[in-house]
Amino acid sequence: MKKYYPNQLSYGANNTVVALSDKEVAKIFTNDTRSDIGSEAEKMKFANTINDLAVKFIRLDFNEAEQWDILVMERIYPIDFRSYEVEKRELWLSVFEDELKQLHSAGFVHRDLSRPSNISGDKFDNILLTPTGLRLIDVGISALKSQVGELLFTKFIQVEMQELESFKQYFLSR
Repeated sequence: MKKYYPNQLSYGANNTVVALSDKEVAKIFTNDTRSDIGSEAEKMKFANTINDLAVKFIRLDFNEAEQWDILVMERIYPIDFRSYEVEKRELWLSVFEDELKQLHSAGFVHRDLSRPSNISGDKFDNILLTPTGLRLIDVGISALKSQVGELLFTKFIQVEMQELESFKQYFLSR
C-alpha cells in the first residue's frame, strides 16, 4: 500500500503533491533529487515568462520537520469541464492550443499531455480546467529546446501535437 502524506492532494510516478495553504502546494522531492527539483523549477519559471498556461512557480524550499526538498507552486482548483457547453469547451481548446504553440515557439514543450498507459491516473490529468481556462501542471519531464537541441525538440513537439488531437476528442466528447 502506498504511503499517504498529511494534506496529500495527488501523486505521480515519482513525486507526491501536498497542500501547504489555500494558495500554495508543494511537490515533494525525497532522497537526493536536487538536480531534478532544480531542473523542474527552471522549466516552470521559463514557461511562466511566456504565458499563463503552466502552473506558476513560487519557490524552492525545504521542510525541516519532514526533511523534504519541495517545489512550491500555485494551488489550482480544477472544475469539471463536463458541466460546460461544448461551444465553451471549443473556445477553451482554441486558447489552449494557441498558448501551447506559444510555448513551443519560445522553446518549451510540456511532454506530458497524455500519460503513458503504464502510469496510473486519468489519461489527461495534467491538463486542468480552471476558472481562467485550461492549465498545465507537472512540468517534470518538459524539455527546453536549448537543453535538448533542435532534433529532439521537434520530435517532442510532433508527439505533443498528436496528444493534443487526442485530448481535443476527449474534452469535447464527454
